[in-house]
Amino acid sequence: MSSFESLGIRAEILRALTDLGFEKPTPVQEKTIPLLLTGEGDMVALAQTGTGKTAAFGIPLLERIDAGGKRVQALVLAPTRELCVQITKDIEHFAAHLPGIKCVAVYGGANIRDQIRGIQRGANVVVATPGRLIDLLERGAIDLGHVQVAVLDEADEMLNMGFQEDLTTILDRTPKEKRTWLFSATMSNEVRRIAKNYMRAAEEVSMGGGNKANEAIIHEYAVVMARDRYIALKRFVDADPGMFAIVFCRTKQDTQELAENLTRDGYNADAIHGDLSQQQRDRVMERYRGKSLQLLIATDVAARGIDVSNVSHVIHFDLPGEVESYTHRSGRTGRAGKTGISLSIIGVRDVFKVRNLERQLKVHFTYVRVPDGAEICERQLLTLIGKIKSVQVDEEAISRFLDAVELDLADLNREELIKRVVSLEFNRFLKQYKDARDLNVDMASKDRNPRAGGQAREPREKSGFGRSSDGPMRSMFINIGTKDGFDKGKMLGYLCGITGLTGQHFGRILLKDMYSFIDIDSEHFDEAMGHFKAANYKGRKVRVDEGSSGGATGARDFKVTKKKFNKARYAGIV
Repeated sequence: MSSFESLGIRAEILRALTDLGFEKPTPVQEKTIPLLLTGEGDMVALAQTGTGKTAAFGIPLLERIDAGGKRVQALVLAPTRELCVQITKDIEHFAAHLPGIKCVAVYGGANIRDQIRGIQRGANVVVATPGRLIDLLERGAIDLGHVQVAVLDEADEMLNMGFQEDLTTILDRTPKEKRTWLFSATMSNEVRRIAKNYMRAAEEVSMGGGNKANEAIIHEYAVVMARDRYIALKRFVDADPGMFAIVFCRTKQDTQELAENLTRDGYNADAIHGDLSQQQRDRVMERYRGKSLQLLIATDVAARGIDVSNVSHVIHFDLPGEVESYTHRSGRTGRAGKTGISLSIIGVRDVFKVRNLERQLKVHFTYVRVPDGAEICERQLLTLIGKIKSVQVDEEAISRFLDAVELDLADLNREELIKRVVSLEFNRFLKQYKDARDLNVDMASKDRNPRAGGQAREPREKSGFGRSSDGPMRSMFINIGTKDGFDKGKMLGYLCGITGLTGQHFGRILLKDMYSFIDIDSEHFDEAMGHFKAANYKGRKVRVDEGSSGGATGARDFKVTKKKFNKARYAGIV
C-alpha cells in the first residue's frame, strides 16, 4: 500500500493528515484521490460504508478550492443531518492548515438563520441535506452558480429516502461544466439514472462490486421463536461484556420501546430515531461516542452518518426489507481495518431472508446458537477475573487503608476471599440464568411446515418484547389506554412501576383508546392485581379486572374480552 505522499497531495493537507494520525490510505482513497486530483471528468465510486470515502472526496475537493473566494465553490450532499455534520467536521480537520477555507453544514433541525449567516460570511464549501438546501434555494439564501465540484455522498441512500426530485432540482441549479463525484455503497437503477442524466463520461471505480459486503465483517444469525428475540438479545449482550453495539429496529416505536425495556432491565442503552430533536440526538450520540452507552438502538434512517470507532457488533433485531439497507447497517462495524460482527436475531419465518442476503451479497452467514446460562456465567466470570488481574493499583493512595482492610478480612483464607470477591459480581448472573431454558429453534425438528421450505413452525409474532418463561399467562383488563397518552413502552413502564415486576413478566400488550389488555405470567398475576387496589393515574381511579384466558394474545380472544369490557362499563367498573 502506498503512502499519502505518493498520491500527490499538497503539503498542508499532508500535515493535517499526520495530525489526525492517518498513516496509509485505504483502498478507496488510494484508487480515487489521484484520479480526482488530476482528472477533469466525473466519477462514480462504489465503496462500502466505513472505507474512508469522506477523505477520498474531501481531500481532492480542498485541492480545488480558491481559499480567497467567498462564493460556494464546492457542494457536498448527504442523506442525513448526522452524516452532514460528520462530513463537515472531517473537511474542517483536513483543512486545518489551509487558511481561508470555510465549511458550513446545512441541515434540518437546526436554526436556519444561523446557517444563512454562515453562508453569507463567505462559505466556500457547503455540506447539505437535500431538504434544507431546497429551503435555502427557495429563500434565495444560497447561490450555486459558481459550484465547481458537486459530491453526492451515499447517493443510493438519498434516493432510497425519496430525495430524487430534490437532487434533480439542486443539480439543475449548478453549472453544467462542474465536476460531479458520486459515492455510493450500491449501484441501483436509480443511481445509474442520476449518473446518466447529470454526469459527463463518468469514470467508474468499484471496490469489489455494487452489493459486495465488507470482507472485514463476519455475518452471523441465530434462530429463535419470534417472541424470544428480546431475551436472546440480552443473552448475546451478557455473553460478551465487551460488546459495543448498534441494534437496528424497523420502526421508531420499536426502537424506543426496545431501548426503554433494555434500560429498565439494567443495560446501558438509548434510542436514536427521527422523532428526537437535534439536541436530543446530539446528547445520545455524545453518550455513545463516550462509551457511557453500550447499546445504541437505531432506525435505518437515524443511523446514517454515525461514524463511531470500534463498534464491535451490528445487531439486526429486525431484518431490513432491502439488501442495500443491510449493507449500510453492517457498514457501521468492521471499520479501519478492524473485524466486526453483523448478527441477525431472527424467527424461523425469516430464514429465507438470510439465504437471500447470502446469494445477493455473495457472503456466508454463520449459524450461531444463543448462549445458554452456563456459557454466559463462564464468560462473565472470565471477564471479571481479567479485570481483577489487569486493574491498576495506586499503591500510595491505597496504602493508608490496607491495615484496616487486612484486619477486617483476617478471618478469611485465600480460597474464601477469592470466592467472595468473585461472588460479589457474579451472583446476579448465577441467579438469573440458574434455570435458563434453551432459546434456540431446532432447525432439524420433525415438526415441519412444507410451505415454508421445510422450516420449523412458529406462532405468529407477538408485540411484547418477551417473557422470561414458557409458562401460562393470564390477561388483565385495565381502564386506561391510548387516549391517556400511553403507547406500549409507556404502558410497560407504568406496569413495572406499579407492580415492581420486570418487563420479562409481561407478554403482549393490546392498547385501545379507553382500555387495554395485558398478558402477565400466571405466577405473578395475583400479585400484580393486588398492587392496583389503590392505584390512580393523574387523579383518576385505575380499575383492573381479569380478562378471558389469553385475552391479549389474539383477535378471537379480544372479541371475548371486548364483550366483558362492555359488561364492566355498565356495571360501573370502568
